[in-house]
Amino acid sequence: MNILFFVLGLASLVLGAELLVRGASRLSLSLGISPLVVGLTVVAFGTSAPELAVSVQSAMTDRADIALGNVIGSNIMNVLFILGASALIVPLVVANQIIRQEVPIMVGFSLLLLGLAYDGSISRLDGLLLTVLLLVYTVVIVRQSKRLLAAAAPSSAPEVDAGKSRDDHWTMQLLLVGAGLCLLVLGAHWLVEAAVAFARHFGISELVIGLTIVAIGTSLPEVATSLMAATRGERDIAVGNVVGSNIFNIAGVLGVAGLTAPAGIPVHASILAFDLPVMIAVALACLPIFFTGNLIARWEGALFLGLYVAYLAYLVLAAQKHDALTAYGGLLAGFVVPIVVVTLLAVSWREWRARASARRQEDSD
Repeated sequence: MNILFFVLGLASLVLGAELLVRGASRLSLSLGISPLVVGLTVVAFGTSAPELAVSVQSAMTDRADIALGNVIGSNIMNVLFILGASALIVPLVVANQIIRQEVPIMVGFSLLLLGLAYDGSISRLDGLLLTVLLLVYTVVIVRQSKRLLAAAAPSSAPEVDAGKSRDDHWTMQLLLVGAGLCLLVLGAHWLVEAAVAFARHFGISELVIGLTIVAIGTSLPEVATSLMAATRGERDIAVGNVVGSNIFNIAGVLGVAGLTAPAGIPVHASILAFDLPVMIAVALACLPIFFTGNLIARWEGALFLGLYVAYLAYLVLAAQKHDALTAYGGLLAGFVVPIVVVTLLAVSWREWRARASARRQEDSD
């Protein structure tokens, strides 16, 4: 039965992603907002529905480890795995708005979560603060998009392809988005249920389940949507979906979960010592990569994927309390992480010098 759920879930994810990307990309034209903002809001919030459902249910049933681990694990996977895999399909051009506004906001929310969790719990007041901040953020970027598009010349606005006239009406676009979201949520639910059943059979803890299996399962809508968007050339949706989902996971998912949890969401010391810092480091790693030529190249995608594999390997070893854990942790801290940091700094420095040289050349001309 679990195998059947897995197959049905996978098929639902593929079909749901196709419908969602098609509907969302055309809905942006009808609403007068950019595809990037649709990716940051409609698509990102919609594909994060599984995280919201799982975390709120876990918080209400006194399984807060899964609620918090789900969000942190999903955010790490969204950047390292989804952006990495999408960039391997096609190098992703990153909009200036993502670099200058959305990624700093994502980093800010990540740091805010660390500050709120430092006392050992996410209280109802913390949840209220996060929820309000999400509402403010959503209103601001939608208004900002409408203002920028209105100021642009009409000739610069994208035109609707006449070959897809049946998708031109906003009702059909909403139906496509709604059907896609339903299939994504249903498919993710089937996959998560099967995976959790297998994990519990092998005695894996709920925190590790939340950080790995549940996080991966509830991120499958983002995986399917971003990969499909990258394949179809909707790169703004592919990148916006990831960044918007991370913002929504922190502010929306944990905000609502914190409001509904009877006694708040407790935060274990291991989360504060390792997993939250990793999530923040991953968010910060986006800055130099997005900065370098407004492009996530294939080699950068491969780097992200490699880091995600290394992170999962650490979690597996930690869950089993394996003898190799100490040596592996030392390898990551003393070799892998420094190499990654030096590489990112070197690439950023090279890009900064190239831009400075170009500016000097323009001034001399």
